[in-house]
Amino acid sequence: MNNCFLTVVVVLSSNEEIEQLPAFFKKLKPILETGYSDFEVILVNNSNRRDISDYLKDLPEEFKRFIYMLNLSSPVVKNHAIVAGLDRSNGDYTVVFEKDFWDQPELINDLYLKSNEGYDIVYLQASKREDRFYVKPFYKIFYGILRKYSDLQVDDKAHDTRIISRRALNSLLRLRENLRYMKAIYSLVGYRHAFIKVDTPLKHDETRFTDKFRTSLIAITSFTSFLRSLFLWIFLVSIGFMVLVIVNAVKVKLTNYDLLGSYHDAIPGWTFLVVLSSIFFALTCLMLYIMSIYLDNIYQEIKHRPMYIIESVQRF
Repeated sequence: MNNCFLTVVVVLSSNEEIEQLPAFFKKLKPILETGYSDFEVILVNNSNRRDISDYLKDLPEEFKRFIYMLNLSSPVVKNHAIVAGLDRSNGDYTVVFEKDFWDQPELINDLYLKSNEGYDIVYLQASKREDRFYVKPFYKIFYGILRKYSDLQVDDKAHDTRIISRRALNSLLRLRENLRYMKAIYSLVGYRHAFIKVDTPLKHDETRFTDKFRTSLIAITSFTSFLRSLFLWIFLVSIGFMVLVIVNAVKVKLTNYDLLGSYHDAIPGWTFLVVLSSIFFALTCLMLYIMSIYLDNIYQEIKHRPMYIIESVQRF
């Protein structure tokens, strides 16, 4: 038996998950009772069903006292429901355990043993992603932007199931962002990460594409410099476009031929208007780029992320 206080956080988002609770606890109970000196199970009821106590009535009384139920007043996004459970975790280690692995509760032991090798966050890595064909390009672009325009190490095959040490969880809970993309926050917190490969694929969920797109925009704007870089490139392209248009307009004015060799009649005032419009177009793009820098700086400040996180203190 491990001398450890373990917390297991389970989010219940559908009636199907609630109905499968008795079978899940039947498998989970011996894992916790024989493996850990103390434990608790935090159920986050993120469904429309208000009372699910009937599904726990057949559990032994000595086991039910370790179960805590958080009934959310209304369903929220999954990441926020996970945070509700993490906020109330008291364990030395906390396991976020998703439904895909309810038939394999022994994975909790695997996660704990891996964490004892010196890792603060250990997650399950899928063998592959199972996405609909029209979503795959979207994910490739999204994770490509995250890797290129941030220092975050985000695994696109990572399951939500993971174990988190007490010190890593304390640091994670300091990031009180309302717009949360948990995979990025886990990476932002730092500490040593590891993963365990499992055969269970990362399945396509029923989240609407519009919600996924909104989440991706949240992640890109919150954790990367992509938009600021995009405005910089727009500004540079506008400068190149301005120079090209001005040279072409002046050439037509002087020779009646454009850069492609086509003949044009020089209309009085046309060259002046083209040059003026090109300059104002470039200036507008410059102002957008400058504004994007100011907005990005303001956005970074109002989130109040900690400037640093101390992993440990040593004395010699």
